[in-house]
Amino acid sequence: MEKANVYLDKLAGLGVEYAPKLVLAIVTLIVGLFVIKAVVRFLGRGMERRSVEPTLRPFLSGLTSALLKIALLVSVAGMVGIQTTSFIAVLGAAGLAVGLALQGSMSNFAGGVLLLIFKPFKVGDVVEAQGFLGSVSEIGILNTVMKTGDNRTIIIPNGPLAGGAMVNFSAEPTRRVDFVFGIGYQDDIQKARETLNAEIVKDKRIFNDPAPMIVVGELADSSVNLTVRVWCKSEDYWGIFFDLQEHVKNAFDSNGISIPFPQRDVHLFNPSVSGS
Repeated sequence: MEKANVYLDKLAGLGVEYAPKLVLAIVTLIVGLFVIKAVVRFLGRGMERRSVEPTLRPFLSGLTSALLKIALLVSVAGMVGIQTTSFIAVLGAAGLAVGLALQGSMSNFAGGVLLLIFKPFKVGDVVEAQGFLGSVSEIGILNTVMKTGDNRTIIIPNGPLAGGAMVNFSAEPTRRVDFVFGIGYQDDIQKARETLNAEIVKDKRIFNDPAPMIVVGELADSSVNLTVRVWCKSEDYWGIFFDLQEHVKNAFDSNGISIPFPQRDVHLFNPSVSGS
């Protein structure tokens, strides 16, 4: 009976010592969770006002919530009297191990965050990167999906994509289309220039400002090469590129302007004939 009284006294002492701490810890936990929820909600509204990429919003909100909850739990544990030093050390070691194991994925994740924040391209843009050319169909946290012109699906990890060079063909509303048309040395350059200009004027997709440029670009081995540069909307680039070449070929044929191809004179030497 005496031992029971001793244990009861110790239990009462512990209750008196830890009860206020436990109550305070519970109150702190409840209030902390409420504050974290409010902070995450405020962060979400802020990202929406700043037009942060929709794909990135839930991830950032979830990451912020998880980090704040971990910090809250560590604080509550310290208030109750639990030694948090070793607990934090274990969390740090576990985080390091996971980071090393997922090094490649973390690199892709970081690249995805950078792409979604800085937006070097958006869904629908035509991009050339990592040796591929195609239209961006999806920007994810870990990789980006592209569709090529022949309808192949290309999945590129975001790490190399964010750290490498890329060309965004859709970034600007206008583009310049470059051509080289060769004519014979016996052909009239001015007549060829007028023929080219007439075909350019016919195509209403080509801008008058900046004005089209038609100049002699090179005196080549077999032809006089005329360089033609015109401006258009980005979406009209390939249509003009293919159509104008066909129209110029037909116009040159109609106006008697030749399009030369490489030619070579071959002289045959017969030793027997030469010796006689």
